[in-house]
Amino acid sequence: MDIGIWISLILYFGLMILIGVYAAKKSTSSSEEYMLGGRNLHPAVAALSAGASDMSGWLLMGLPGALYAAGMVEAWIGIGLFVGALINWVVVAPRLREQTERYDNALTIPEFLAKRFPSRAMALRMVSAVIVVVFFIVYTASGLVAGGKLFASAFGDLINIGGMSDYIFGVWFTLAIVLTYTVIGGFLAVSLTDFVQGCIMMLALVIMPVVILTTGQGEGVATAGERLQEIDPTYLSLFEGITIAGLVSALAWGLGYFGQPHIIVRFMAVRSVADVAKARNIGMSWMAISVLGAVGLGIFGRAYIERNGIAIEDPETIFIVLAELLFHPLVTGFLYAALLAAIMSTISSQLLVSSSSLTEDFYRLFLNKEASNKQLVTVGRVSVLLVGVIAALMANDPNAQVLGLVSNAWAGFGAAFGPMIILSLTWKKMSGAGAIAGMLTGAVTVIGWIGLGWGDSFLGGPGIYEIIPGFIFAWLAIVVVSLKTPTAGEYRPLKEY
Repeated sequence: MDIGIWISLILYFGLMILIGVYAAKKSTSSSEEYMLGGRNLHPAVAALSAGASDMSGWLLMGLPGALYAAGMVEAWIGIGLFVGALINWVVVAPRLREQTERYDNALTIPEFLAKRFPSRAMALRMVSAVIVVVFFIVYTASGLVAGGKLFASAFGDLINIGGMSDYIFGVWFTLAIVLTYTVIGGFLAVSLTDFVQGCIMMLALVIMPVVILTTGQGEGVATAGERLQEIDPTYLSLFEGITIAGLVSALAWGLGYFGQPHIIVRFMAVRSVADVAKARNIGMSWMAISVLGAVGLGIFGRAYIERNGIAIEDPETIFIVLAELLFHPLVTGFLYAALLAAIMSTISSQLLVSSSSLTEDFYRLFLNKEASNKQLVTVGRVSVLLVGVIAALMANDPNAQVLGLVSNAWAGFGAAFGPMIILSLTWKKMSGAGAIAGMLTGAVTVIGWIGLGWGDSFLGGPGIYEIIPGFIFAWLAIVVVSLKTPTAGEYRPLKEY
C-alpha cells in the first residue's frame, strides 16, 4: 500500500486519541461528566455527534451498496430516516432534555424511566438496561463488521499477524482505536470525535460523487443516467418495482429514531433546551447533505463501474473501491479515514451507552449503591471493554451484511423504546406498567418477526420490516395497559412545548 494512505490514516488515528486525552482532563471527575459530558454540549457538537453516531458505516457502505445493487428505489430508506430524524428533534429532543434533568438529573434512559414511573422503577431499569446491552452488542458488531470489510478490501494481503486474516485484524484494530479514546475520555471524547468525524464524513460524501462525474474516466449526470437506463430501465425510478409493503418498510426506518439510546442521549447532554433548535437546524442540514452524497455515490458509482468494466464482488465496498481508483494516496487515506469515522463514531457511542446502563442500572443499583464517582467511572471503563470484546467476537463472520445487522438492531430499539419514549414525554396518563408492557411487546415482536422470517416474506407476499409490527403493538400495549393501571404520582407537569 502507498505510504500516503498510511500517513493519512496515522494522522487520523492520532487525532482521535489526542481528543480522548484532552477530554479525559475535562470530564472524567464524576459519572455525570463521564456519561453526559456535564450536560454542556455545544449545539453544533450535539448535532453532529447525534448524526455521526446515528449513520455509522451504513451511510458510506450500507446505503450506497443498496443503491448500487438495486437502484434509486433504495433511496426511500434515506427519505424515511430524514423525516424520522426531523420529528425526533422537534418532538423528543426538547422534552427529553428538560425532563431528564427535572426528574432528579437522570443520566441514562433506564434511570429516567425509573424516575418517571417510580411504581415500577426496579423492573423498568432492569428490563430496559438488558434490552440496551443486548441490542447494542449486535449493533456494535455491525460496525466492527464494516471495519473488518474496510481492512480486507483496502489492504489486501498486506497484514498477516499470527495467521490472522485482514478481516479479523480490521475488526480488532477498529475496536482497539475506539476503546482507546472512549475509555480515556468518556462522553466528551465520544462527542468531540463524533463532531470531527461527522465533518470528515460529510466532506467525503460531497467529494466522491463530484469526482466520479468529473474525472476523465467518468461521465456527466446526463450520460451516466443514460448508461444506467441501458443497464435497467427502472434503475433510476423511485417507484418502479416497489410494492406498497416495500415502500412502507423503507419509510418505516424513520420510526427507529425515537428509540435509539445512542442518539437521544445527545438530547440529554445539549447545553440547554434553548439550544435544541440550533442543534436541530445544524443536524438536519448535515444529514441532508450526507444522505444526498451517499445516494450520489451509489448511483453514479454504478455508472462509473459499468463504464470501465470493473468487477465488484460486494456492493457494500463501492466506496472503498472508488477511493482507490480515483484519488491520490493521501486523499485515499483521508477517504478511508472518513469510512472509519463513520464506523467508529457509532461504535463509541454504543459502547458508552451500554457502559452507562451496566454502571448505573446494574452495578450501582445491585452491587454498590454507595459507590463513589471514581468507582463509577472505573466500572464504566471496564464495561466499555467488556461490551466491545463481546461484539468483536460476534463480528468474526466476514460474510455478515452491515445493512442487515443494522436493520435488526435499529428495529429492536425503535420498537422497544420508541413508543415508550414518545408517550412518556407527552401523555400524562401513561403508567409504569404500560411502559413495561410496551417495551417487552416491542422487543419480543421484533425478535419473533425476525425469527419467523417475515421480514423477507409475509403470508406468501413481500416481507414487512419488523419495526412496523413492533412499533404498532408496543404503542397499543402501552395505551391499553396504562388505561387499566393507576398513574398517581407518576407525572410531573413540566414545561409546555
